[in-house]
Amino acid sequence: MTPNKKIYFASDQHFGAPTRQKSLPREQKFVAWLDEIKEDAEAVFLLGDLFDFWFEYKTVIPRGFIRVFGKLAELRDAGIPIYFFIGNHDLWMDDYFEKELDIPVYRRPKEFSFNNKLFLIGHGDGLGPGDKGYKRMKKVFTNPFAKWLFRWLHPDIGVKLGQYLSVKNKLISGDEDVKFLGEDNEWLVLYSKRKLESKHYDYFVFGHRHLPMTIEVGKNAKYINLGDWIGYFTYGVFDGKNFELKEYKS
Repeated sequence: MTPNKKIYFASDQHFGAPTRQKSLPREQKFVAWLDEIKEDAEAVFLLGDLFDFWFEYKTVIPRGFIRVFGKLAELRDAGIPIYFFIGNHDLWMDDYFEKELDIPVYRRPKEFSFNNKLFLIGHGDGLGPGDKGYKRMKKVFTNPFAKWLFRWLHPDIGVKLGQYLSVKNKLISGDEDVKFLGEDNEWLVLYSKRKLESKHYDYFVFGHRHLPMTIEVGKNAKYINLGDWIGYFTYGVFDGKNFELKEYKS
């Protein structure tokens, strides 16, 4: 890492929910945060569910979010790497970010090493034990034939339907009640501990749970959940030595 630079992490903005009008203040706050961190950002990791619903037709994307797109483009044009991990609400992302914004998109957790610290980074949905209903639904949603069928819906119908189901149907969204389940029942904690049995990681960084958490899962190993930009407005920052969860209050 470059001296005096930092790596930033954020997840679960869910822009567009419950309505575009009500999510606009959150969008503006997130853009202000991006504008602030661009001064010392070595890289930015977005860990999924940036949108509450996302689907890419061949020539059409959902309307809105122009402020976010513009600021992300500004950071990329300034040479700041941005990495995006698909969440359960933006499962149907294709290549728009890669082609239009030069932002690589990842569909599974991925390892990164910074200053000799090994990170495993991902959104977090469908990992660990339990949540079998969502895991079955995810297989349907990620099936190429299902995506092909949905693409035949006119965008005015498809996007409206997708937005409605994303907000209303908890099985489809994969969301759970946002409450701490206890260390022995948090399935991303269990997933992290299981991964440590075969390889050491210094940090497991995930989103999806909407709860800011830092939990010791092994010797010199921490599980970190980034929280969200709905009720907590929390983000992670790694300065080359330590990882902190912070709240954006501006």
